Amino acid sequence: MDIVLYFISGILLIIGFLGCIIPVLPGTPLALIGLLLIHLTDSVDFTTTEFVLYITLTIIAQITDYLLPIWFTKRFGGSKWGIWGSTIGIIVGFFFGPIGIILGPMIGAFGAELLSGKEGKIALKASWGSFVGFLSNTGLKMIVCGYFIWVFVKHVF
Repeated sequence: MDIVLYFISGILLIIGFLGCIIPVLPGTPLALIGLLLIHLTDSVDFTTTEFVLYITLTIIAQITDYLLPIWFTKRFGGSKWGIWGSTIGIIVGFFFGPIGIILGPMIGAFGAELLSGKEGKIALKASWGSFVGFLSNTGLKMIVCGYFIWVFVKHVF
């Protein structure tokens, strides 16, 4: 039975890591489930502290998935219009798959800044901030999933 759990866990960790790059897949939650599956084996026994750490890292990665594009939009000069546009773009983009998730916040920030009366160059800069936020969060999720994979390898091999 342990072999089956190791196999399923490894597959979930790989899919979770791919989910960091493919926005439709919930990367960190899948990787967390994969990691927690090895706890059900006879050879791995995580402490409560480890469980709390893994769950906390997953929650942080999921929350920042929505907050970083908005925060970077503001850091790159976006106004409240750009922040709202980025937020709406995240929500609307979700319905258009991976491309929508990537481009939605950018288009939303750009369009909202233009509607607020900003010139194109400033609107584009705010839009770029949204994209930098997306890339930053992708990196964060990859680090978390990479850590989960390292924990798996450490305990299984």
